Amino acid sequence: VFLGLSVKDVVTREMVQAMAPRPIVFALANPDPEIAYDEAIASRPDLIFATGRSDYPNQINNVLGFPYIFRGAIDSGATEINEAMELAAVHAIADLAKRTVPPIVNAAYKMNNIKFGPQYILPKALDPRLITVVSSAVAKAAMDSGVATRPIKDLDAYRLELRKLMGYDDKLLRRFTEEAKRQPKRVVFAQANTDNMLQAAVYAFQHGTCYPILLGNEEMIAKRAKKLDLDLKGITIVNPRHDREAARRKKFAGLLAGKHQRDGINLMEASEKMYDRNYFGMMMVETGDADAFITGTYAGGGNTVKIAKEVIGIKPGYDHFATMHILNTKRGAFFIADTSINHNNDTAELVDIARLTHEAVKNYAHYPVMAMVSYSNFGSNPEHGPIEIHEAVNVLHEQYPHITVDGEMQIQYALNKQLRDKTFPFNTLKGKDVNTLVFPNLSAANTVFQMLLEMGAAEVIGPIQIGLNKPIHFTSIHTPVRDIVNLVTMAVIDAAVYERVNGDKR
Repeated sequence: VFLGLSVKDVVTREMVQAMAPRPIVFALANPDPEIAYDEAIASRPDLIFATGRSDYPNQINNVLGFPYIFRGAIDSGATEINEAMELAAVHAIADLAKRTVPPIVNAAYKMNNIKFGPQYILPKALDPRLITVVSSAVAKAAMDSGVATRPIKDLDAYRLELRKLMGYDDKLLRRFTEEAKRQPKRVVFAQANTDNMLQAAVYAFQHGTCYPILLGNEEMIAKRAKKLDLDLKGITIVNPRHDREAARRKKFAGLLAGKHQRDGINLMEASEKMYDRNYFGMMMVETGDADAFITGTYAGGGNTVKIAKEVIGIKPGYDHFATMHILNTKRGAFFIADTSINHNNDTAELVDIARLTHEAVKNYAHYPVMAMVSYSNFGSNPEHGPIEIHEAVNVLHEQYPHITVDGEMQIQYALNKQLRDKTFPFNTLKGKDVNTLVFPNLSAANTVFQMLLEMGAAEVIGPIQIGLNKPIHFTSIHTPVRDIVNLVTMAVIDAAVYERVNGDKR
């Protein structure tokens, strides 16, 4: 072991080569270490190397310890910082390094799969878990060692308060996650051969959210998992094209052909479709072999939408389905639609989208207060676009008076109730805070949530499918792991709602 706290270039390549197997070199001189990173790594392939610099792996920096040691000490009213508290911080940091790295940390460092090993022996400085894990460990050690004058009775509640201090008050998502963990479901992942889908499936399984069913070639998935250092133990893999699935393909084909025999789909064509993982996976949900399905789409995703309509179908009482995103902002949660499916909406489509969004928001234990937004206000511009929304609002008021909705209105009036009520005192949302927004078309809705996402103004959950008979969810093939994990959570809740409504205890 070499621990350097001196100046640059005092360690040579020959010195490192002379060390015992798997040497540990902590070259902590700043700004330049005792031996350059590239030179040290080139000299010994088995080297475990760390510096004080953020541009190399394994940055050893007091930011990992001091702020959280002080936080735990202050919050517990510790009369001193003793050795027990210091050791607690050390063990907490070491334990955190061995845990699964959350997607947000991978994204922050523009990496795909940070994992414990020679290139990652301690947490990253931007890991948001540090404040909760280390501070609470230090506070507990202060209490256990008898130096705390303000003992913390509920450490779990303390950890949540620490997250709020750092701006990580994700109460809505935590509630969804806890609900999903209480009743995990079988979720089919269509693109298990992609890194992000595979990582999301394993992460969701390890955290108790779902029981993944991965579609694809077993050997290829296992090879990819090994490359990513992912443990597939306990996870089901199904290859729709394998001979083992011949009987199930035959069964699925017969059901699909029977359902659409008068729509131009015969048994032979249906049999061919069952080699497609989207058809096969959705049929698993349709027949009860699984509870929910997640598929990654390329631009547009039109073919996948078509398959969903064929296999699953649209809910009775509706002619369209849609998608919704949840924006978790400092002002609270906002629900926006339609963000992925319907392009240029006519009045009937807008009515269906509004009704579906209303029901979905209620299912998530929120009371929906809906504004249908446009670039005009209450009929001020009777042109194509605003007129469809204007007519949709009239239909909703007349036929669905239980829905709290008004429009069309510009976005500033939707989100500023004082301005809205002063300018348009006749509006039916008077005194209410809008939390649900329906946009005139796909372009407007999608642009708004993408803009807010890129600006960091909100945490985004979705797209959440609303309107199909069963839990089928679509996302981009390039969606980050964290967002897929969030979508898995919503799919599990969707499946639980389906069971509750339909009395299905599969």
